[in-house]
Amino acid sequence: MSLLSRTSLALAAGVLLGTGLSLTHGVLADRGTAGTETLPLQDLQTFVEILNRVKTEYVEEVDDKTLLENAVRGMLTGLDPHSAFLDADEFKDMGIATSGKFGGLGIEVQMYNGFVRVVSPIDDTPAARAGVQPGDLIVKIDDKPVKGMELSEAVDLMRGEPGTQIKLVIARENVPQPVNIELTRDIIKVTSVRGRLLAPELGYVRISSFTTETGRSLNSTLKTLAGEVKGGRLSGLVLDLRNNPGGVLDAAVQVSDAFLDKGPVVSIRGRDPQSGREFNAEPGDALEGAPIVVMINAGSASASEIVAGALQDQRRAIIVGTKSFGKGSVQTIMPLTDASAIKLTTARYYTPSGRSIQADGIEPDVTIRPLKVAENQDEGFTPITEADLRGSLKNENGDNGKADDAAFVEEEALAERDYALYEALNLLKGLVVSRR
Repeated sequence: MSLLSRTSLALAAGVLLGTGLSLTHGVLADRGTAGTETLPLQDLQTFVEILNRVKTEYVEEVDDKTLLENAVRGMLTGLDPHSAFLDADEFKDMGIATSGKFGGLGIEVQMYNGFVRVVSPIDDTPAARAGVQPGDLIVKIDDKPVKGMELSEAVDLMRGEPGTQIKLVIARENVPQPVNIELTRDIIKVTSVRGRLLAPELGYVRISSFTTETGRSLNSTLKTLAGEVKGGRLSGLVLDLRNNPGGVLDAAVQVSDAFLDKGPVVSIRGRDPQSGREFNAEPGDALEGAPIVVMINAGSASASEIVAGALQDQRRAIIVGTKSFGKGSVQTIMPLTDASAIKLTTARYYTPSGRSIQADGIEPDVTIRPLKVAENQDEGFTPITEADLRGSLKNENGDNGKADDAAFVEEEALAERDYALYEALNLLKGLVVSRR
């Protein structure tokens, strides 16, 4: 492709910290100056006047480079939550993050009303293990108030050597008191795709983020699961995109394409009509038309929403859960001559039906609230069954129904552990039965 490899959302190695959820790509050439308007001379004079006043009258001496960099940062962050200036170190860190291995806490964040808002913790990271949740507002980092900080400042505070401690104070919805969380920084190795069988012939694939390896990992995981099934073919799949903050555009297209035989996946349109692009599925469906249930929630953003939107519009899957985050813009990474770069929002993306999900999100076909099913703590009288009676006839199959009992116990445990997944599995079973 003529574009540079898509980069992930992280502004910093260490927290997968982006200006939040940026679906990004780079560009090879300068866009030129076509359509550039005459510079506002009076406004530029005012800017220079302010710059000189700060240089001469600020209480401490500040070098020109710092002042100009701060001015550029302010110009970009004032546009939208996802445009940003990346200094040389931040730009380099983005490439590290796309490899799926970096140091830090393992959370995707963005600025929100002056605080750092958690979009999603990454599976099996210090943040996830410590109980950080989507929607949490980080108000203090090691006793330092976040209010008034730039995102890059908060990122620097949360960075650190693996094994070192950090304390976060979090404001959480419906929790009256601040939540204090202590974490130990670690090397984050993102395994973006995991899979297992939930029931005979029914697979489960969890995608926690979209990296450069996600497409290949998904195909490999599906083949492995199919190999564990009698006949070598899955009868259905639950695709879990909950708390997936997004990532690489190519990966979102590849994941969608894995389940689509033809038709559009996503289109991108900006101010310049010539810059629009459309991505289409290639022939071949990895599941050969078997039913798919896709799980989303408020932590599903950007690339996750591309996949959910494509499969929903193409009527290839049933989307379940709660409404997604609503990140429907595309950022272009533009390298600068001094090894820094700018990340600029240049387009919106659209699902196959032509809808933009910007600030709206993907509405699920079936709403499943994240309920908690309590474990039965009643240790009293255990009901007597036929099998307990003295001299009762044995089951003719030889196992007294134990196989069915084991399956029931396993599903009951799933309901207690992850009620939404339990309901998604039940829905998938119904879809499979209806096809027979």
